Amino acid sequence: MSKRDYYEVLGVGKGASKDEIKKAYRKLSKKYHPDINKEESAAETFKEVKEAYEVLSDDQKKAHYDQFGHTDPNAGFGGGDFGGGFGFEDIFSSIFGGGGRRRDPNAPRQGADLQYTMTLAFEDAVFGKETTIEIPREEECSTCHGSGAKPGTNPEMCKHCKGSGQLNIEQNTPFGRIVNRRVCNYCQGKGKIVKEKCTTCGGNGNVKKRKKISVTIPAGVDDGQQLRVSGQGEPGVNGGPSGDLYVVFNVRQHELFERDGDDIYCEMPVTFAQAALGDEIEVPTLHGKVKLKVPAGTQTGTKFRLKGKGVPNVRGYGQGDQHVIVRVVTPTNLTEKQKEILRDFSKTTGNRPSEHEETLFEKVKKAFKGD
Repeated sequence: MSKRDYYEVLGVGKGASKDEIKKAYRKLSKKYHPDINKEESAAETFKEVKEAYEVLSDDQKKAHYDQFGHTDPNAGFGGGDFGGGFGFEDIFSSIFGGGGRRRDPNAPRQGADLQYTMTLAFEDAVFGKETTIEIPREEECSTCHGSGAKPGTNPEMCKHCKGSGQLNIEQNTPFGRIVNRRVCNYCQGKGKIVKEKCTTCGGNGNVKKRKKISVTIPAGVDDGQQLRVSGQGEPGVNGGPSGDLYVVFNVRQHELFERDGDDIYCEMPVTFAQAALGDEIEVPTLHGKVKLKVPAGTQTGTKFRLKGKGVPNVRGYGQGDQHVIVRVVTPTNLTEKQKEILRDFSKTTGNRPSEHEETLFEKVKKAFKGD
């Protein structure tokens, strides 16, 4: 399929100014960015828009395109090019420190990503919530619209590197003359120089601001996990898309519950009488109180499972369980009547353990005897 005309892609005329081309690109890039537009054709359209802007925003590339269109007059082996647009200069540069074909310093680039650590209550991590955070980040200067130049003026192409952002440094060696390519120290690799700087941003093109961002915390997030908020990082360079914001979760511990994956663990105290005779106790869960039947003769450390009373899986794969560990509490500060009852009970058992504990006590006795 033949390529569409770049001016048609951006929806501008051939006489459009750089600002008009940039505004058209920014509008379309936001509309078709894959993180925002989920249509199947969005990614391809975004790529097409980006390619058109990279050509029309560069004076040299634009002049070439206006003259030849999509046709490369040097295609093939003519004009000193080795096919596919890869010339001898690129090969030489790659061998002697150039690193291959140089990147256009004025091409759109994605902004840097940001990271924000959010402390969550245990329950908020389990059930999720909507919240608002405030982060410091750079935003495009509203005075110069990101150019860094004083209103009414424009950045000028660096005359030292001719807008390439790089300088060729020639050195004579015993092996001959070597050309090293380095970042232009006059424009710091930007390809442009701002002579009259914007007083608002000082020529940077961006200003530091604190921005409030709405964040949806999914149910089931765990300590150390992170959430990506698309397009909320630092602004892009030369009209490129913004970076992303990564929210890292720090979950507080709960005074009663412990979490292991999607499961919840807690300990429940029961009296000697409840453990011996059996009882129905009330157990707290993250989803409210539930009744739990403790069978007669329950030993301390016995574990019971409450199905579906754990944490919802953050990816939507079901829900965990709650495990209740019973701890038999030895009574203190007994009354004389209670002591007498226990003495009578002790006489009836002969101070011997119950049948199911016999094996453990026999093992202990043998250990002391050295058997």
